[in-house]
Amino acid sequence: MALFGGSKKNYSTITVKKRDVPDGLWMKCPSCGEIVYKEEVTANLEVCIKCGHHFTLPRQARIELLSDEGTFTEWAGGIKSVDTLGFTGKLSYIDKLEANQKKSGWDDAVTVGGCTLDGREIGLGVMDFSFLGASMGSVVGERITYLIERCTKEERPVLLVCASGGARMYEGLLSLMQMAKTSAALARHAKAKLPFIPILTHPTMAGVMASFATLGDLIVAEPEALIGFAGPRVIKETIQQDLPEGFQRSEFLQDHGLIDKVIPRSEMREQMSLILDYLCDD
Repeated sequence: MALFGGSKKNYSTITVKKRDVPDGLWMKCPSCGEIVYKEEVTANLEVCIKCGHHFTLPRQARIELLSDEGTFTEWAGGIKSVDTLGFTGKLSYIDKLEANQKKSGWDDAVTVGGCTLDGREIGLGVMDFSFLGASMGSVVGERITYLIERCTKEERPVLLVCASGGARMYEGLLSLMQMAKTSAALARHAKAKLPFIPILTHPTMAGVMASFATLGDLIVAEPEALIGFAGPRVIKETIQQDLPEGFQRSEFLQDHGLIDKVIPRSEMREQMSLILDYLCDD
């Protein structure tokens, strides 16, 4: 017996045709969870328009941000990676390089060159995490060293946008040697009383962090960037203790004296120009 009297009615249904929405128009912010229009984020220098979360800024956009229009000239572009150790694994080193070159359109993890910033001649380097995690191999070290040494000779300050997961495992000890080489070049640059400003972005880790990334006259970083030598999980497992909230983030490191200034991306160009005005003797 039916609980309620009467026969069950049959209701008609209406099919609503969904509008076709192309993929890639929207993205979810990992910080605030909001769904944001991708073009608006891109127009905002890859910064979330809701909460200010800093997404990765592409290499070319970073170069354009920190140089006057049309002034950047690449240096040391002819230096290429080779498989000196004959690395073998699931994929060879050469296969990895070719895959990343095809994916990114760049031949290695850093681009260096000369340009002007608000009319001042500077040297500029940009590391790109999307290329093999911006791992520091021989080419990365050689290009950065060339940038520093040429700027020392031409009496230019150096801005270097840092990002890296660490040493390039495919090159073994040759990768670790880049720490000493770049640091020595910076020592000569400092002796010439020329400014070096590293700009730490998410993430800046391991050998890069332990060498040129923290040898600046002024060390600046973008908001919420992960900065350190080993990762938080490894440290926690090693010391068997809970870590402070925000450990290894740029704001925490500024509060504890390792970072001099945390600068939002929208203010980076203006602040770099202002800092160079203070540091350079004209």
